[in-house]
Amino acid sequence: MPNNRNVLIVGTIPYNTKDSSRALDAYFHYWDRNCIAQIFSDPKTPTKGHCGTLFQITDYRLLQRWKGKKIETGVIYNYVDLPESTESEERCDEKQLAHGAYKFGAKHSPLTHILRGLLWRKRYWCTDKLNRWLEEFKPDCVFVCSSDDYFINRIALYVAERFNIPVVTAISDDYIFNYHFSWNPFYMLYKKTYMNLMRKVYKYPNSAIYISDKIRDKYNCEFGLDGETVYLTSTTKRKYFEYVNTERPLITYFGNIRMGRNHSLNEIGYALGTINPNYVLEVYSGEKDPAVYGIFKKNPNVIYGGTIPYAQVQDKMEKSDITVIVEGFKEEDIDWSRYSLSTKAADALASGATILTYGSQECGIIEYMQSTGASFVCIDKDNLIETIKQLFARTDLQKMYYDQQIVMTREHHNIETSCATVERIINRTIENGRKN
Repeated sequence: MPNNRNVLIVGTIPYNTKDSSRALDAYFHYWDRNCIAQIFSDPKTPTKGHCGTLFQITDYRLLQRWKGKKIETGVIYNYVDLPESTESEERCDEKQLAHGAYKFGAKHSPLTHILRGLLWRKRYWCTDKLNRWLEEFKPDCVFVCSSDDYFINRIALYVAERFNIPVVTAISDDYIFNYHFSWNPFYMLYKKTYMNLMRKVYKYPNSAIYISDKIRDKYNCEFGLDGETVYLTSTTKRKYFEYVNTERPLITYFGNIRMGRNHSLNEIGYALGTINPNYVLEVYSGEKDPAVYGIFKKNPNVIYGGTIPYAQVQDKMEKSDITVIVEGFKEEDIDWSRYSLSTKAADALASGATILTYGSQECGIIEYMQSTGASFVCIDKDNLIETIKQLFARTDLQKMYYDQQIVMTREHHNIETSCATVERIINRTIENGRKN
């Protein structure tokens, strides 16, 4: 897939095919590496991914500059000098203060967003070093990984205006309309200023790619964008069809367990125990907060395995009889996941395992999985035990869903199609931007 457009990605996490930023692989898998650069803020030392060069700016280094210390706020990484991809948690700033600054910034509260916004607004990041790096790369387009932080979009606008180039925004979550009334003045201030910034971004020569049709329709209508849906893809290998093992089935869940997902997983565990005390749900997540994963301790039918490398995730998923997709049922959980359609859907559909989907129908991934006709779906706690019993008993549905998973993977989660769509959108946006 030839291309000669230089795309600058602006996002939090460095582009890597085996961690939380691997969604970018559905967009740029076939892109010439030397035509992709990225500005990112995560303090981890990046590994070989799919960017020819990266520019890292961290909260910690900006904070040191704010304190008056002479320190480079930006660090350049080039592909040839990066280590091979690993699951390492090594950080470029080894001091405890740096780790503390990162943890503070990761809290995503209105106050932390405002404080981070004020720190980045000082523009200590806007250095001759950054500008020389940008001039050398000569971007044709800015590709923004949408975030609830101000600075991602401010940097994107800075680069777009400096080079007179358009912006393409990857919108995977609803950071704008996820709004509720609050007496917290920081929340109201944050929401108002964030909305003003995003309207400025969307008024700039712009297009968008969306994670689902549901969020596409809302944002295209509200902001007059011409964006398209680009489904995420998976490198998980499909296993040959097998009926679910009813004696000792391997049942797994991989991913985030916040936003009520831990409670939904716990309910699945208790339902499994009611059906057969020997049935166990294995949960794997990077969650470190005992208050979140601790609810599994009293559940004999849930085993919390913590973090495992992505290669092991794929291996376990390929061996699973059943893989689970869940969301929460509380209103605040639904607000966060109303439009979500994560890599879990693509991985599950690609794996060949029988899929159990459980959560509120208002959540994006639950609604999507129900529409695929490729999963056992339960949207009501009172029906959970019966749904799981049906999953084990209906071998005809197991086979029918397996065949439909192949169809959905080919039609929606096809990496060639996704990458071609992104290239078409970027080329169109660049050409339209030039006319303006």
